[in-house]
Amino acid sequence: MHKTLIVTNDFPPRPGGIQAFLHNMALRLDPDRVVVYASTWKHSAEGREATAAFDAEQPFQVVRDRTTMLLPTPRVTRRAVGLLREHGCESVWFGAAAPLGLMGPALRRAGARRIVATTHGHEAGWAQLPAARQLLRRIGEGTDTLTYLGEYTRSRIASAVTCRAAARMVQLPPGVDEKTFHPGSGGDEVRARLGLTDRPVVVCVSRLVPRKGQDTLIEAMPRILAAVPDAVLLIVGGGPYEADLRALAAATGVADSVVLTGAVPWSELPAHYGAGDVFAMPCRTRRGGLDVEGLGIVYLEASATGLPVVAGDSGGAPDAVLDGETGWVVRGGEPEEAADRIAALLKDPDLRARMGERGRAWVEEKWRWDLLADRLRELL
Repeated sequence: MHKTLIVTNDFPPRPGGIQAFLHNMALRLDPDRVVVYASTWKHSAEGREATAAFDAEQPFQVVRDRTTMLLPTPRVTRRAVGLLREHGCESVWFGAAAPLGLMGPALRRAGARRIVATTHGHEAGWAQLPAARQLLRRIGEGTDTLTYLGEYTRSRIASAVTCRAAARMVQLPPGVDEKTFHPGSGGDEVRARLGLTDRPVVVCVSRLVPRKGQDTLIEAMPRILAAVPDAVLLIVGGGPYEADLRALAAATGVADSVVLTGAVPWSELPAHYGAGDVFAMPCRTRRGGLDVEGLGIVYLEASATGLPVVAGDSGGAPDAVLDGETGWVVRGGEPEEAADRIAALLKDPDLRARMGERGRAWVEEKWRWDLLADRLRELL
């Protein structure tokens, strides 16, 4: 593989799913053939310390820009061109196509032979806005390959780029570490610590923002409790919606059946998945299609853990579920439908086991990191 310059705003220690995606992919490339050019996470002393510690642990070189948000400005483009030449890189991977992919032509002139730009949910939103569509079109023409997460994002983005660029699109979703997320990942310990040992648990692992649908789960709890009186909803993660969710649980009268853990270290996430009997995240599309789920790697992590999943129908979320086999897809924002599917799973251990086993097998067949990293290497 050529030496590759990865250009991205989305890189740890900045938290998030895209950040984890890029980091996991980078770790599976030859470290002597990778240089990462990334934005700074935070300018605070704490942020600088965390970033320096993270970068020092990496097997490849990480170069941080002084800004917290890389944009395709002349200064950033010159820096990227300089790094390409300094390190002898012949390939470029833009961690998010929009807007950094606009630097593609300049990097091509500087000697890049292969340019790959990865798209996520936000590019599908860009495809709906006239001015942003024109920028996506330019990005498609300036790169060799645009990657996409699933059919939803592919169809939206393909409508905004040229036929030539659309024909060159290749699927490259995030993967799952099936050795980290697996049945028996420590869920019993989490249950015991939280006092949930003997209760049926519905778990949701995600950042707390309105699109994810934790509020729908809370609104579904009265109906779930009517069918399964000792059920509990375990909401794992931090985010700006936490206070609203706590208030909603109190207003709905289900506060005693809802547990919010707050932010959890990544190393403890597998055990928190394992604490559940059912995984549910009934995500929904917001802001006229601009706030949409790109894929939903949490559904696949839950499947790898052996749980049946209940997913919302936002964007590409259904691509992460075999509807009726590994779980069910419900309409986002519909508490009654989510409640009925969750209650049915809680009451039927055999159905849970069948769906969980099918989900685990599907992850092993299609979603392993090593398989997807091989695809990236071929593209680069």
